[in-house]
Amino acid sequence: MGRFFINCDEATTICNKSQYNEATFIEKLKLSFHLFICKKCGMYSKQNATVTKVCDKHLKKPKCDCKLTEQEKETLQQKINEQLK
Repeated sequence: MGRFFINCDEATTICNKSQYNEATFIEKLKLSFHLFICKKCGMYSKQNATVTKVCDKHLKKPKCDCKLTEQEKETLQQKINEQLK
């Protein structure tokens, strides 16, 4: 049974692996047991899940395919040239 007790460092490592589906079944079991006992790691796990969710949502947004018109490019170039004088 002692093999199921992990410290907080191991728990955070497994938590991070679990977020990306890289944790094994046994690691997830150990993590669940640790989170049942350790409230601080439970809070870390929730925060980690939130950060991952927000990052995933942000990264999945379509990128703007914005381009300057020729007139806008010329105007911008003129302003740059004026500043360089």
